[in-house]
Amino acid sequence: MSRLPEIANPKRKAYPSDMSDTEWAVLQPLLPTGKGFGRPREVDFREILNAIFYVQCSGCQWEMLPHDFPPYGTVYFYFRKWHRKGVWQQIHDQLRDTLRQSMGRDSDSSVAIADSQSIKTAEKRGGCGFDGGKKVKGRKRHLVVDSQGLLIGVVVTEANASERLGALVTLDEASDKLSKLEVVWVDQGYSGKKFAEAVKQACGEHVRVEVIKRTAQTFEVLPKRWIVERTFGWWNRYRRLSKDYELYCEMSEAMIYGAMIRVMLKRLAA
Repeated sequence: MSRLPEIANPKRKAYPSDMSDTEWAVLQPLLPTGKGFGRPREVDFREILNAIFYVQCSGCQWEMLPHDFPPYGTVYFYFRKWHRKGVWQQIHDQLRDTLRQSMGRDSDSSVAIADSQSIKTAEKRGGCGFDGGKKVKGRKRHLVVDSQGLLIGVVVTEANASERLGALVTLDEASDKLSKLEVVWVDQGYSGKKFAEAVKQACGEHVRVEVIKRTAQTFEVLPKRWIVERTFGWWNRYRRLSKDYELYCEMSEAMIYGAMIRVMLKRLAA
């Protein structure tokens, strides 16, 4: 059994989802700093993040956070505030650049892999649709990853949204991180000249789309396609992502960025 991480608050026992001292040392410099005036902040950001990671890993409701964490209202306030200000994505992108550089790679990937995942929602409220192809009522996660399976961009929509349109929106929103992009690998659901032309318009005329086709009727591990499937596998470790429990699609995106931050922290602190 692995040793539980040390915690900032010595008054409580550590949870397996808590950050270690090494992980906290990596993440702390990336967090928002105070304005330098006004009332001093009394909240411990390390405990706020530990509480958020606890929700993501355990899948519990915000109201059911253990009492030795800060009040759930305070935790959710910072989770949503950091989403509105783009903090989650900024931290994620900085960690991703650092991790890629530690692997001896450029910050911007020359390869992108686009795919989508239809996921059920817990309730009918909020954006919700029906994916007729996969027979799933809920939402659809459109994501683009690099050759290492690290997230480049993600967009969450209703399940009945077009896969091709979702991939184009995701690529367009992440265009500032695709300056060296050369090829986009996709499955047969993204085939067609119109999609390839739209990718060129969004990412540059030099970018090409390669469709990885299935060659057998039975199950087979498709070359290059398994990378994005591995990313989906990482998300299985975070029970909050087993369904879409969030009221708004943008909060679902924040949950995904938070899970990927946790994945990269473990690698950087190893």
